[in-house]
Amino acid sequence: MDVIKVGIVGMGKIARDQHLPAIHGNPDFTFAATVSPNDPGVAGIAHYKTLDALLADGPVVDAVALCTPPQVRYDLAVAALARGLHVFLEKPPGATLAEVAALEEAAAKTGATLFAGWHSRFAAGVAPAKAWLADKRIVRVSIVWREDVRVWHPGQAWIWEPGGLGVFDPGINALSIATEILPNAFFLSSATLSTPANRAAPIAADLAFRDTTGAPISMDLDWRQTGPQSWDVVVETDAGTLSLAKGGAVLTLPDGVQHADDDEYPGLYARFATLIHERRSEVDTRPLQLVADAYLRARRETVEAFDD
Repeated sequence: MDVIKVGIVGMGKIARDQHLPAIHGNPDFTFAATVSPNDPGVAGIAHYKTLDALLADGPVVDAVALCTPPQVRYDLAVAALARGLHVFLEKPPGATLAEVAALEEAAAKTGATLFAGWHSRFAAGVAPAKAWLADKRIVRVSIVWREDVRVWHPGQAWIWEPGGLGVFDPGINALSIATEILPNAFFLSSATLSTPANRAAPIAADLAFRDTTGAPISMDLDWRQTGPQSWDVVVETDAGTLSLAKGGAVLTLPDGVQHADDDEYPGLYARFATLIHERRSEVDTRPLQLVADAYLRARRETVEAFDD
């Protein structure tokens, strides 16, 4: 197959920091266009204010990476799939589960690839953690995902709006790791969401799950962390304790610590290319389903108004 010509829709921080370097570093892709109503784009690359304008007047593209807020992603994906373009969905893949299901159906009809990109699953420690846990009995799991929203999401008002997920926007990364590495399915037992008085989405969450064997899984999410940030998953098993730190980059097993270079977005684009070449889609909605369950079952607390 020829080199895949890809356009990026939504030129925010994640597109510039992660998608652009990954595309440039992968010989299966060439960077063809950008779409953003406000951002000026990249020097030397065709730029359009809307996806419709790119599709009508722009250079030919084979695929698009949708890096917009999830609330507007469905219509963009439908338009791209209708033209037979392959679609990379940034996480979360949509604002609702039903939207994503509809996109899967649309992709199947056109034969295009639809890829829900859970970048944290490509962190260095995740695959070896999954392999180590495969034959272990899980005793308990603790997930602590605490960061400073002002540092990681400055000025992103959409993230506080309905469909923006609030603290679950980073928290869903932890759920993408847990659903990947744990050998048994798990489901929600209880949830408490703390939402600022002037926001529509939570700033913190305290969740309890259990897996199909009864093992408890606790999850502590908070956007008010200052100082060192915490992105940790600890799994106690019958063979000792496994821990993933720094968002999955550092794996500690009973016999030692493993470090490796970051390969999240390069890994995502390598996977996207493979799926396109094999004419397959890959859309795992389990992390988003668990977030939806949290909203469904949550006890809600109102906390002090947040000023970002």
